[in-house]
Amino acid sequence: MNRTAACLALLLAAALPAAQADVRLPHVFGSHMVLQRGMKIPVWGWAAPGEMVSVKIGTGPAVSALTTAGGEWRVMLPPMPAGGPQIRHLGIPKVTSAVPERDVNAEWRVCAPAVAGSFTAVGYFFGRELHKTLKVPVGLINSSWGGTRIEPWTPPAGFAAADSLADIRARVALADPRTDAHKARLRDYLGTNAAWTAQAKAALASGAVLDPLPPYPPELVPLRGHQDPCSLYNAMIHPLVPFALRGAIWYQGESNHGEGKLYTDKTRALVEGWRGVWHQGALPFYYVQIAPFQYGEEDPFVLPVFWEAQAAAEAIPGTGMAVIHDVGNIRDIHPRNKQDVGRRLALLALVKTYGAKDVVCSGPVFKSLAPDGAKLRLTFDHADGGLVTRDGKAPSHFEIVGEGTDFVPAE
Repeated sequence: MNRTAACLALLLAAALPAAQADVRLPHVFGSHMVLQRGMKIPVWGWAAPGEMVSVKIGTGPAVSALTTAGGEWRVMLPPMPAGGPQIRHLGIPKVTSAVPERDVNAEWRVCAPAVAGSFTAVGYFFGRELHKTLKVPVGLINSSWGGTRIEPWTPPAGFAAADSLADIRARVALADPRTDAHKARLRDYLGTNAAWTAQAKAALASGAVLDPLPPYPPELVPLRGHQDPCSLYNAMIHPLVPFALRGAIWYQGESNHGEGKLYTDKTRALVEGWRGVWHQGALPFYYVQIAPFQYGEEDPFVLPVFWEAQAAAEAIPGTGMAVIHDVGNIRDIHPRNKQDVGRRLALLALVKTYGAKDVVCSGPVFKSLAPDGAKLRLTFDHADGGLVTRDGKAPSHFEIVGEGTDFVPAE
């Protein structure tokens, strides 16, 4: 493996000859990978039950673990300083699964002009800003699928974050063949099937009329569609657990934008679900407030309510929201200016995760409104230098409403 990123050497000791099997690593470990600096590094994989597996990085000490009866092993390597610097990218293929997968077929790639175009655009500009500022290697894991909803990316346990998601939680439990709920319902169906089979045999012998076979319960059908709850988490996120991460960035919402305030609860389910499986405490989570776009003949008030739902998710500890209203295109659901989007996410990370000083990571945020004579006075946070418009003209798109009146332009 390339030592400039990290050298991971696997050694076997006290292997059992009769049961010896190749030591295997998940694909998240490979040539050109970037391992997290300054924190313990989980390394895991598979081998024959009872085999002792030793892992070391470079000239560091080896750490050993005994492979379980299920053929799994895991070690925790000590924290290490940064090497590099480089930018590396791991692209996760678009696949789905009805149950959590252990591995995914992907490989790390070195950032270079010939391949950078295949990287996640927002992620690349995010990583480039961190790389330029911190002067350390940056590893980007791109697990994404355009146009998908938030539910497919959420772990099953995440849906317990809010009572409003109880129906999704129940649906996931019934469709998962490992759960008691699924087994109980399947047992009921098999009992019904057995009774029908007995009736069918009797009808065959007597020539009696027989009702059709009861259909398979639709709630037991596995959730493997790319818009089904948990299907993308199972196939594209779970194989990465517990790879040491510094944080996550999230740019999604168009497919959920008609749900209003419910999206706040779904965001909490995603964040708390990921944090629950990674066991890294309040794993930083920075996300993008979706850009303005005219969704056909949709009521123009639908999108602002969704923006409020996204903003409300900032109440979740360890999160931050990048606003991109000024770089969007109302006629393009995917604004082409990815550079500013990635940079604004990076500014959040620099301030909130890396403790950067003298860095502004937010635009003006509404704080309060109060009457001031015949006027209404607005106060904003993150506006220390005052508010100005890009063209020097009076601000537009501000409207006011009073009791018994409709919205009118504010002047």
